[in-house]
Amino acid sequence: MGVFRVKSVEQSIEDTEAPEHRLRKDLSALDLTVFGIGVIIGTGIFVLTGRVARDLAGPSVALSFVGAGIVCALAALCYAEFASTVPVAGSAYTFAFATLGEFPAWIIGWDLTLELMLAAAVVAVGWSGYLTSLLESAGMSLPTAIAGEGAAFNLPAALIVLVLTGILVAGVKLSSRFNLVVVAIKVTVVLLVIVAGLFFVKGANYTPFIPPAKQTPAVEGLAAPLIQVVFGISPVAFGVMGIFSAAAIVFFAYIGFDVVATAAEETRNPQRDLPIGIIGSLVICTVLYVAVSLVVVGMEPYSRLSEAAPLADAFKAVGQTWAATLISIGALAGLTTVVMILMLGQSRVTFAMSRDNLLPGWFARVHPKFGTPYRITILMGCVVALLAGLVPLSAIAELVNIGTLFAFVIVSIAVVILRRTRPDLPRSFRTPLVPFVPILSVLACLYLMLNLPVETWIRFVVWMILGVVVYAVYGYRHSRVAGREVSAGKTGR
Repeated sequence: MGVFRVKSVEQSIEDTEAPEHRLRKDLSALDLTVFGIGVIIGTGIFVLTGRVARDLAGPSVALSFVGAGIVCALAALCYAEFASTVPVAGSAYTFAFATLGEFPAWIIGWDLTLELMLAAAVVAVGWSGYLTSLLESAGMSLPTAIAGEGAAFNLPAALIVLVLTGILVAGVKLSSRFNLVVVAIKVTVVLLVIVAGLFFVKGANYTPFIPPAKQTPAVEGLAAPLIQVVFGISPVAFGVMGIFSAAAIVFFAYIGFDVVATAAEETRNPQRDLPIGIIGSLVICTVLYVAVSLVVVGMEPYSRLSEAAPLADAFKAVGQTWAATLISIGALAGLTTVVMILMLGQSRVTFAMSRDNLLPGWFARVHPKFGTPYRITILMGCVVALLAGLVPLSAIAELVNIGTLFAFVIVSIAVVILRRTRPDLPRSFRTPLVPFVPILSVLACLYLMLNLPVETWIRFVVWMILGVVVYAVYGYRHSRVAGREVSAGKTGR
């Protein structure tokens, strides 16, 4: 079978019972839903809203959130079926291994590693931005050399990553309790933005709701959306095309619901709890996103929205510094949980790959006391801390989006394949209207991918080529599934 050898669902589940690889089952449906909300509400709404409204969509950024939410909803239905049917760590990597084979699984695992690692770094940079804004409100300021987008090394971003790495090593239940408290703070702040902001909304700021299309520096050269370049359209911002370009960027705001699937192996009743956590968190967050974006662009002309801390700065612009301070505190709390859960998801994907020996098996060891994959968690924590300290947010947010959309495409295809190859598997949740919904999900994800900049595609292709090289040099030669096939062949003879 070569590089397309499949790891059966039964074998995937059996591997979770090995003592040295067994994760603790401590999570409930509430924990998963709160995890989802905790990771979804973050940089996308607290940070990216200002940038995409100012540079791409104007007040119609709310429609961009709706469009991105619909794409995520289609993919969420596919994820819910897979996660409840194959409750194993690894998310899309595990799903691909059970349907498409080892090499496609490796590619998607490699992709997820990049996606979640960079996403955590991006959010940590956003966390640092809100910390800087909060300190400035209190009359203090950090040196620009160690904080902010232009810092030589963003020290606050790196430090928060290292602190959260320690919490993740200490256990998933501790992480979920910490997350519950912080999510409560974050949702309260989001509701505050909606309610308090309504008193400062000016109707004139919504006109025109969809600004006329025009050429801007934000879509010049390699920053132009690929679809406009491919079809020979002069790259423009705003207008209808601007809404879709913005949707491809604010899609980052929804990244995280798929992380819920990576915790499948640590869930008490995955068949019931995973669909609730995945779909429930997505619906709640979509409603909050649309409401917040409408309020923020109504409070201040979209052309004057800030990039570092748009929500807090919008309240400062109308003289409500108290609200800006509360928002900064809430954003700090909220972005903290996002970094933590993204790192949790990333460590589980890499853990699953290491357990299959596609990466060194040494990383798949579980801590004897805490029951967490501590080795890979510590390693990835250090890598994310370095990225957060050195790489500006704007350079990597789009790369995270293309990786996530690619994962959604694979999962949507895999649902249809598993329905055909294993109709006998018990499915507590079934994606409706198969294959129509998965096909629609694939097309919608591909369309958003085409709306991402050319430079993002170049970086993505380079990362994929590097992944192929790593697989050829290490993964293919050490594969645990390949070893089982060889052993089975010898036994048969």
